[in-house]
Amino acid sequence: MIPLFHDFDGETVLVVGGGSVATRKVRRFASEASVIVVSPAFSDALRTMATDRVADGDAGAVDLIREAPDADAVGDWVERTDPALVVAATDDPAVNAAAEAAARAAGALVNRTDEAGGRDAGSVVVPATVADDPVTVAVSTGGTSPALAKHLRERIEAELEGAGAMAALTGEIRAELKAAGVDPETRRDAVRAVVRSGPVWKALQAGDANAREEANRVVQETCNA
Repeated sequence: MIPLFHDFDGETVLVVGGGSVATRKVRRFASEASVIVVSPAFSDALRTMATDRVADGDAGAVDLIREAPDADAVGDWVERTDPALVVAATDDPAVNAAAEAAARAAGALVNRTDEAGGRDAGSVVVPATVADDPVTVAVSTGGTSPALAKHLRERIEAELEGAGAMAALTGEIRAELKAAGVDPETRRDAVRAVVRSGPVWKALQAGDANAREEANRVVQETCNA
């Protein structure tokens, strides 16, 4: 499998199932997509998520539909909701298989939670992620060991502190150097030098306002070298 990032802003994710596994999937996607959950029962966490979003003015971001679609009916929900992604998260392999088939027929991505390892084209694995906006790091074991993915995510989390601020800072520097007519190779060397600068990282992680001043010093040294 090749990792890709997908923008779900404005898209719909259909989750078939309402248990603990479905809850984790909904929590992952609800920050960006509209999520429709179809199940005869819902976890307490799912009900809380749906209620909280309505209270916050995000009505419809998590829509719980109490129904128990069988293998013959699940395709109707895919056709009705036109999702970008279908998550098959029931404890019934026949229903999950039907959801997968319907997703493929509709040209949607599919994530079956009861499968691991080798997957067909169009299948996706939802990775463990660490984010410091706009930086996101994803870890996946191909669905074979979620526990390991979680462990690696926790180890990476500490290393990512300050990465979002570094991305914003170097993005500004890159744009400024380009506007000033600095040649591409020098721009690249300057940005790399900032990214590799221990003092800049230390200042960013401490929330120090001098981070930009330190970065400017590194850029100046690189450009004058």
